[in-house]
Amino acid sequence: MVFVNRTNRIVTVPFALTFAASFFVFLSIGMLLPVLPLYARGPLDVGDVGVGLAVGMSSPMALVAQPFAGRLGDRRGRRLLVVSGSFAMAIAIAGYVVTETLAALIALRMVTGVGEALVFVGTGTIVADLAPVDRRGEALSIYTIGFWTGLALGPVAGEALLGSDRFDLVWLVAAGSATVAGLVALFLPETRPDTDEPSSGKLLHPAALRPGLVLVSAVLGFAGYYTFLALYARELGLDGVGSLFLLLAVIIVGIRIVGRRIPDRLGPKRASSLALVLLSTGLVVIGLWSTQVGLVAGTIVFAVGQALAFPSLMMLAVTGAPPADRSSVVGTFTAFADVGFAVGAISLGVVADAAGYDGVFLAAAAASLAGLLVLARMPSHVCVRSSGAS
Repeated sequence: MVFVNRTNRIVTVPFALTFAASFFVFLSIGMLLPVLPLYARGPLDVGDVGVGLAVGMSSPMALVAQPFAGRLGDRRGRRLLVVSGSFAMAIAIAGYVVTETLAALIALRMVTGVGEALVFVGTGTIVADLAPVDRRGEALSIYTIGFWTGLALGPVAGEALLGSDRFDLVWLVAAGSATVAGLVALFLPETRPDTDEPSSGKLLHPAALRPGLVLVSAVLGFAGYYTFLALYARELGLDGVGSLFLLLAVIIVGIRIVGRRIPDRLGPKRASSLALVLLSTGLVVIGLWSTQVGLVAGTIVFAVGQALAFPSLMMLAVTGAPPADRSSVVGTFTAFADVGFAVGAISLGVVADAAGYDGVFLAAAAASLAGLLVLARMPSHVCVRSSGAS
C-alpha cells in the first residue's frame, strides 16, 4: 500500500521515520569526517593528496550510483533504497577495522559511497513525495535538519571516541549508527506515487542538470572545508575541530528552523544566489584571515550559505518534474553533490600541496562564485515555474 499525505502537514509518521533514518546515517558520516584525515596522515602515512583520496573517494561511486538509484526508486520504490543503503554503509564502515593500506581504505570508501547514494536519493525523494506542493521548500529545509544534526554531533562523537588512537572504536560505532538507520527504515511505508504515467526511464534527468551544476560549485567549497579543516586548525594552534563542526551545524540547523520558509518566499533562484555569495565570502575570510578568530568568523558566514544552498537548489530541480520521474530527478541532482565533493577533495589536495591550506579556501571561494554564472544563464521560465509552484 502506498502512503499518501492527504493533509497540509509536513511532519507525519513517515516523515519522522525518514528524518530519523537520515539522522543516523549522517551521524555515522559525521563521526568519520574528522577522523579519516588523521587516519590517512597517521597510521597510513600518506600526504595531502592521499588524505583527499581517503576522504573523497566515496563520492565517485555515489556519483555513479545515484542516477541508477533514482531510476530504481521510480520503478521499485523509495523504501528499498533507504534500507539497502544503510546496511551497505554499515558493512563497509565496519570493514575499515581491517584496512592497513590506502588502496583497501579507498575500496571500502567506494562501497560506503554507494550506500550513501541509496539513502540520500531514497530519503530525499520520500520527503518530496510527502511534502505539500506549496510547502516543499519548508519540508526540504526541515528534512535537512536531520542530517545536519548528525553532522553536528558526529564529529564531536568521533573525536571523543578516537582519543589518542582508538580508530577501530570510531569505525565500529559509526557502523552501528548506520545499522540503526537501516532498522528504522524497515518501518517506512512506500511513498512512490500511484500514477498511470510511466517513468521516462532517463538516467540523467534534464530537469536536474543546471541546478546540479550550481550545486557542484557550492559543494566544492564544502569538500575543501571538511577535508582540510582538521589539518588547517592544527596549524592555527587548535587541538581539535569538533567544536567548529558543531558551530557550523548548529547555525545551519538554526536557520533551517527559523528561516525554513526562505526558499519558498525568495524563490529558489534568488535564495541560491544569496547562498553562493555567502559561501564564497565565508571561505575568503577563512583563507585571508589566517587566525583562530578568522576561522570562526568565516565558518559562521559559510554556515549561513550552506543553510540556504541545498534546499533552494533541490527545490529548483524537483518542482515541476513529473511525479513518475521524481526519484530520477533527485538521483541526478544529488549525484552532482558527489561530483563537487570528489572534485573538491581530490583537486584541492593538489592545491594544498602547491599553495597551502589558505589557498584551498580561496580556490573553493572562487568555485562558489562560478556557480552564479550558471544561475544567471538559467531561463527565466524555469525560475518562475519553480518559485510559483513551491
